[in-house]
Amino acid sequence: MSRLVKKSPAVCTDLPLDDTDVCHKLKLLGKLLSSCFGPSGRLKQIHNNIGGHVVTTSSSSVLLPIISSSQPLVNLIKASIHSHSSRFSDCGLFAAIFCLALIERAQQCNVRRNMAIKVNKHMLSVCTTYLQQEDCACKVKLDFCSSNNLITLARSIISSKPACVLTKPELLHISKLAVQAFLLTVPCNSPGTVTLGRTVTVSVEGQSVLNSAVFPGLLIEMPCDLQPSEIYNSLNNPMRMVLFSSSLAGDLSELEEGVIEVHPGVDTDSQILDQLLNFGKQVIQDEVKVFVCQKVIHPVLHQYLRTHGIIVIERLGISLMEPLAQLTGAKSVATLQTIIAPEVYGKVKDLSIKEFGSKKMLYLQPVGESAICTMILCHRNETMLTELKVVCQKTEHVLRLTLKEPFTLLGGGCTETHLAAYVRHKSKNQVPEMVSLLGCSQTEYLLGVDVFCQSLESVARALEHDGSISSIDLTHAHHWILPADVMEECLEESLEESLDSCGCGLVKSNSNMKWTHQNTEYADFCPAPLLRDAPVQPLVLDSFTAKLNALHVAVETANLALDVRFVIQDVN
Repeated sequence: MSRLVKKSPAVCTDLPLDDTDVCHKLKLLGKLLSSCFGPSGRLKQIHNNIGGHVVTTSSSSVLLPIISSSQPLVNLIKASIHSHSSRFSDCGLFAAIFCLALIERAQQCNVRRNMAIKVNKHMLSVCTTYLQQEDCACKVKLDFCSSNNLITLARSIISSKPACVLTKPELLHISKLAVQAFLLTVPCNSPGTVTLGRTVTVSVEGQSVLNSAVFPGLLIEMPCDLQPSEIYNSLNNPMRMVLFSSSLAGDLSELEEGVIEVHPGVDTDSQILDQLLNFGKQVIQDEVKVFVCQKVIHPVLHQYLRTHGIIVIERLGISLMEPLAQLTGAKSVATLQTIIAPEVYGKVKDLSIKEFGSKKMLYLQPVGESAICTMILCHRNETMLTELKVVCQKTEHVLRLTLKEPFTLLGGGCTETHLAAYVRHKSKNQVPEMVSLLGCSQTEYLLGVDVFCQSLESVARALEHDGSISSIDLTHAHHWILPADVMEECLEESLEESLDSCGCGLVKSNSNMKWTHQNTEYADFCPAPLLRDAPVQPLVLDSFTAKLNALHVAVETANLALDVRFVIQDVN
C-alpha cells in the first residue's frame, strides 16, 4: 500500500488561447501543414520513438492521425479536420491551414473573441451564398459528355501529392486511369435506383508507373497450384460459380458457437469430411466450373474438385467477397447444414491469366454489364506505391462527389484570392447594417473582415515554398506566382513578360492588367467575371463539394477554439 500514488486532481486551464505554450503548438502545427500544401509541398517522414514503420507523406489524411499532442485544443482541431478528410477525401490541408490562420490572426489583431466568432459566421454565409450562385466567377460546371475537366480534376488532386513522385507523362497516365476507373463504376443501363460499383486496387512494386492499367472485371491472386492449361480447358461461356463465406477446412470451431454433443465412437472428422464431399458432389452435378471460398478448403475436398475439372480458389479474403458477388451475381453460402440452392450460383463469362511483373492474376470477366473494375497500380518502390494507392482511392471518391454536385472550383489559389476580394468588397458596402446587426463598432467589424480575408489569402500563399512572390491581379482577383527576382516597382507596371497565366491557368496576362502583393493593402474592388464562352480551359481544379465543406469545417472549428473558456484535463 505504501507504493500507491494518490490520484492527481484534473488540471483546469483558463482561456487556453492565452497560454503561450498552446499558441506555440498551434503555430507549429500550422507551419507543418502549410509546408505540405500543394504540388511543391515538402514531404514529412514520421516515425514513432519506439520503432516501427516509417511513413513518408504530405497528405493530411495520413499525417493527422499520426501526429500526437498532449494539448486537448490541438487534438480537437486535428480530429475535426481528420473527420472532414475521412468524409470528403480532399481539401484537408486547406481546412487546417485556414482554420489555424483564423485563430492566429484573431489573436494577433486583438479582436474580441465573441466579435471574431460573429464576423466569421457572417463571412462564411457570404462565401457560401456566393459559391452556390450560378454566376459565381470561380465555379466551373462539369460536362460529363467530355472527360477533359474530370481528368483535370483528377490530375490536380494527384499532382498535389509529391510523395507519389510522378513525371508529367506518368501523372497524365494515372489521371486518365483514375477517371476511367470512376466511369466504369457508374452503371449505364441500371433501372431504378443506381448503385455505384467498386474499384479494386492491386499494387505491383518494382514496375514502371506507365504499366498501370484498368480492367473491367476482377483480377485476383492466382492460386499457385493452378495451371494455365486447367483454365483454358475449362472455358464454357458462361461458367457457373459458387461462393462460400464459411470455412471449408472441416474445423469444429467453424460450426458456429454453442455446445456440441458427440456420441462415443463417432468419428467427427469423417462426419464433417463426408458433409464437405457431399457439397463437392452437388456442385459437380450442378456443373459448377469455379469454386471460390473466402477461407480455407479441406485438402481432400480441394483435390476432389480439381480432379473433376473445377477451378478452386481459396483464401479469397473478405475484401474481395462483395466485389466478386456483385460481379457474378452469386450469393455467398455461409453454412454447411443445407444443400446449395440453385439461386445462389453466379456466372463468369471468361477466365484468363494476366501477368504484371512477378504477379500472376486470374482475370474474371462478367457475363453482362458490371460496375466492378480492377486498377493495377505499378511504381518503383513501396513508399511511392503506398502513397499513390491512397491518392488514387481519394481521387475516385472526389470524382464520385461530382455526381451529386457537378461543379468544380478553380484551383491554384485562385478561388481563395477571388473569394477574399469579393467578400472584402461586399462587406465594406454593408458596413452600417452589419455594425447594427452584430452589435459592434465599425472598426471592429472591418478588422474582423480583414482577419477573415487575410486568412483566406494565406492559404493561397501557402502553395508557394520556393521563395516566389504570391500576388493578386486587380481585375479578376486571381492568384499569380511572381519570380523571386521581380523588383517591387515592377508591380506598378505590366508584368506581361514575366507572367504567362494565373494559378488556375484561366486568366492570361495582358498589358492592361495590374498586380499587387497579397500581403499588402490594396484598393477595394469588385472582381470582374470571366467570359463564359472563353476557349481557355482551367489547368487546375478543386472539388466543389469538398472545398465548400472544408470552408464550413475550418470556420466552425476556429470559432469553437476561440469560444473555449476552460480546458479540464485528466493528468493521471
